[in-house]
Amino acid sequence: MESTLQIMPVQRTSRNFGEYAEEAVIIEEPIIKQKRPLFIEANTIEASLEHLRNDCIIPVFAKDNEATLSHVAFIEAVQDATNTFFSGEQIELPDIRVSHVIKGRIPEAIHKPANQLLESDKTIYYERCAFVIQVPTIYETVNGNRLTLTIGGVRAYNHTNLYSKKTAERFKVFIGFTCKVCTNLCVSTDGYLSCLEVTNTNELYRAVLEMFNRYDPAKHIHLMQTLGNSYLTEHQFCQLLGRMRLYQSLPQSLQKAIPRMLLTDSQINNVAKSYIQDENFSSLGNDLSMWKFYNLLTGSNKSSYIDSFLDRAYNATELVTGIAAVVHSTITDEEAEDMSITENLQRKEVRPTEEATAFKQLLEKGRYDMYSLVSRFGRSEKYIYTRLKLNELYRPIADKAGFQT
Repeated sequence: MESTLQIMPVQRTSRNFGEYAEEAVIIEEPIIKQKRPLFIEANTIEASLEHLRNDCIIPVFAKDNEATLSHVAFIEAVQDATNTFFSGEQIELPDIRVSHVIKGRIPEAIHKPANQLLESDKTIYYERCAFVIQVPTIYETVNGNRLTLTIGGVRAYNHTNLYSKKTAERFKVFIGFTCKVCTNLCVSTDGYLSCLEVTNTNELYRAVLEMFNRYDPAKHIHLMQTLGNSYLTEHQFCQLLGRMRLYQSLPQSLQKAIPRMLLTDSQINNVAKSYIQDENFSSLGNDLSMWKFYNLLTGSNKSSYIDSFLDRAYNATELVTGIAAVVHSTITDEEAEDMSITENLQRKEVRPTEEATAFKQLLEKGRYDMYSLVSRFGRSEKYIYTRLKLNELYRPIADKAGFQT
C-alpha cells in the first residue's frame, strides 16, 4: 500500500547553542563501493582511459612508421557509437582490462643500465585490451537472473602484422547481455563481429553502428529464456563433459566433422568444479538446465586470455543452442547444415577453397546475401568476391578429379 509523504510548513526558531557547545566535528563514514565480479580474469589487470592515453605509447607499423589505432581510439569509437545509438539511456563508463605489457625505453636512455632507469626513461604499451560498456537501463530478467545490455570489444596487437606497412587492423566487437550476478557475457550470433578489419576510427564507428542495427535483442532474450526449458540429466552432463575432454585430442579431420569446441581442458575442469560448487548455477544430484549449463561454460571462459575470450564466449552460445536443439529435436537438417558451414568458417585455419565453397553454399541457400555475409564474418565485399571467384577457377580441376564444388 502506497503512502504519500506530505511536507507541512514548519515554524523555525533560531537558537544559539554555540555558547554552550564546542565546535562540532562531522564524521562521515566512507561509502564502500561494492566491486562486481570481473568479466574476465586470466592474467589481466584493470586500466583506465586516462592511463592508456597518458602513460602508454602507440605502436607503429615498422616499414612506414605509421601509427596503429590505439586502444583509446578503439574504445572511444565504440563508446561514441553507443552514445549515438542508445541516446537517452544510462550508459556506464568502460570497464577495461589489459594484459601482456610491452616495455621499452626512450632513445636517450638506450645505453643506461636497467637499475639506473628513471620512470621518465621507460615506455610501455599493452599488447591486448578488452572492455565492456553496460547500459543498465536496458535489462531483462531471464530464468531468475537479471541481464543487462552490454557492448564491448577486444583488441590484440598480436593479430596485426606490425612488421609490415600500415594495413587494415583487426578488432572484435559485440553487443549482448551480462548476467548481473556473475558478469558472465552472453554473446549471440547477430551481435558479434569476430574479425572486423578497418583502417580508421570512422570505419570502426560505422561498423559498430551497423552491428547495433542488425542485432535483435528480443530474439536473443527469447533464446536464453528457452534454455531454461531444456534439461540434461546428471548422466548426460557427465557424458558430455567426457566428450568435450576428448575433442582437443581428436585429429583435425574428425574435429571438422563435428561442431567446434574452443574451451580448454582446464576450463572443462572448471565447468565440472562449478557444477558442484558454484553458488548460483550448481546442480549436483539434480537435472541441469541448459541455462545453468550455459553459465557454467561462460563462467569458465573468464580464465581465457583476452585474444580468445570473445571467440569462446560466442562458441559457448553455439554449443548450448546446438545441444538444446538436439535435446528437443527442433532443428531442421537445413539449419544443422547451415550451422556446420558457419562454424567451419569461424575456424582459425580455413583454406581459401573451403571458404569459397562455404560462401557459395550460404548464398545459394538464400539464408544470406552479400551484405549479411560481410556483416556476419567481418570480411569485405572484395574479399568475399575474390573467394567466390575461386569456385570458377577450381571447378574444371574439381570436375576432372571427381570432386564436388
